[in-house]
Amino acid sequence: MTTRARMNTSVAFVGIAALGLTSATLVQYLSKRAVVRRKAIGRKLRVSGHTVQLVDQGTGPCVVVLHGNGSMLEDLSSSGLIDQLAEKYRVIALDRPGFGGTNRGTSGAWTPERESALLLEVLAALGVERALVVAHSWGTLVALSLALRQPTSVNGLVLLSGYYYPTTRLDVALQTPASLPIIGNLLRHTVLPLIGRLSAPAAFRELFRPLPVPQRYVDEYSVGMATRPSQLKSTADDTVSMPGAARALSAHYGEINVPVHLIAGAEDGIVSTVEQSERLNEALPSSSLEILEGVGHMTHHARPDLVVLAVDRLTEQLHERGPRAAQVAAE
Repeated sequence: MTTRARMNTSVAFVGIAALGLTSATLVQYLSKRAVVRRKAIGRKLRVSGHTVQLVDQGTGPCVVVLHGNGSMLEDLSSSGLIDQLAEKYRVIALDRPGFGGTNRGTSGAWTPERESALLLEVLAALGVERALVVAHSWGTLVALSLALRQPTSVNGLVLLSGYYYPTTRLDVALQTPASLPIIGNLLRHTVLPLIGRLSAPAAFRELFRPLPVPQRYVDEYSVGMATRPSQLKSTADDTVSMPGAARALSAHYGEINVPVHLIAGAEDGIVSTVEQSERLNEALPSSSLEILEGVGHMTHHARPDLVVLAVDRLTEQLHERGPRAAQVAAE
C-alpha cells in the first residue's frame, strides 16, 4: 500500500469514527429528550427489582391489557380501549418489560413465561388474584403462557391479532443484527434510532393497513421512546425469539382450559389470520373466533367496542358458572 493510500485509509477511518461519535451523541440526546417529554401516563410500581409503568383505572372485575412488540401504553390508550373498559371494569394496562417506562434488565432472555411470572407479581402487588386478560400481537404469547402456568389466576382470554405458531418471517432476519451483543449494540446507539425515526410513518401505515393511521395514535405515540437503543434491543430480541416462543407454547395449547375469544383482521399483513388465529381456534378446547373484514393488524384501534363486548361475554360466562366464581373474579 502506498503512502497516499495509507493516508486516505486513515482519513476514512477518522471520518467514520467521527460520524459514529456524532450519531451516538445525537441518539443519546434524543433518547433522553424523549423520556423527559413523554406525557405522564399511569404510575410506576417497583416489583422484584423492576420498575413497571402501569395504568390502574376503573372499578369492577379486573381486566389486564397487554400491548404487542415494539409498542407501549400509548398504543392502548390512544385506541380508546382502556377508557371504554374502565367504564365497567378495573383495568390494569402496563408497559411490557423493555418498553416504555418498564425496564427489562440485561440478564437472561425475556420469554413469555418470564413475562407472565412478572405479571403475576405485579397483580399480586396490586391485590389482584384473578383477571381476564386482553392481549395484542406478541402480548398474546404472554397471555397464553399465563393461562398455562397459572390457570387459576385467569378468568378468560381475549386475544387480538396474535402470533401463535412458528413460521418463517423476514422480520426475524432483519432484526437479528440489532439483537447481537457487539454489532447490535453499535447499530442501536448510532444509525438504527435515526432510521427508525425516518421510517416510522411507513411502519405505522403498514400496521394499520388497509385502514388509515388514526390521528390520535400519531399524536400520542412517542416515536422517540420507541427508537431508544434499549427499546430497539427489546423489539429485536422479541422478534428474533418469537418463532421459538410460539413453537414451545403451541405444544401445550390443548391444555388451556379457560374460555378464549380470538379477534383478527382479515387483511392483517403482519401475521396471517388463517395460519395463526384460525389454526389456534381449531386447537383450543374452548374458544371462538371473530374475523373483521377490511381490518389489518390493529384490531383494537379498528373496533375497540368489539373487544369490550368480548370481555362482557366472557364475564357473563363466568357469572353463569356460579356465584362463587363471580365473587372471586370481582376480588
